[in-house]
Amino acid sequence: MSTPRLRTERLVLRAFSADDAPTVQRLAGDREVASTTLTIPHPYEDGMAEAWIEGHASNWAERTALILAVTTETDGLVGAVGLHLKLEHLRAELGYWIGVPFWNRGYATEAAEAVMRFGFDELGLNRIQAGHFARNPASGRVMEKLGMTLEAVRREHVLKDDELEDLVLYAVLESDRHHG
Repeated sequence: MSTPRLRTERLVLRAFSADDAPTVQRLAGDREVASTTLTIPHPYEDGMAEAWIEGHASNWAERTALILAVTTETDGLVGAVGLHLKLEHLRAELGYWIGVPFWNRGYATEAAEAVMRFGFDELGLNRIQAGHFARNPASGRVMEKLGMTLEAVRREHVLKDDELEDLVLYAVLESDRHHG
């Protein structure tokens, strides 16, 4: 099954292509974006974006992850959104990043809502979870807007750039969607 293409009011979420690599490197490689995520390196070296994009199709084929480019008609690629799947447990971890020039426009929330709906409705997930560094409350606000519940704060849980970071964990269950 090919990578799904999802549409929202303002966004098209589509598979990444090799042509996206320079934009990924520029946007994800921005220190402000990289510093707020566990997995984005800084500096973002040549070849890293290509390697990341190359793995997406097999990740989806194997149902381990669904990673989509967040695009707008006017700006093209503005970020990424994805679900890291654990289908044997009917759950996924939501992740996203948006390039700095496109912050505070609601794109992360809009993209994440569409991917979560796909996860629940098409993949039969029961639980979608997400985490953010305690020093990045904007990401927590996205999770709250998505209807997620704060579950835990794991103190000094991960190491990023030689600093221990508290990880704030949120989740939403399929049953939560209908009981607001």
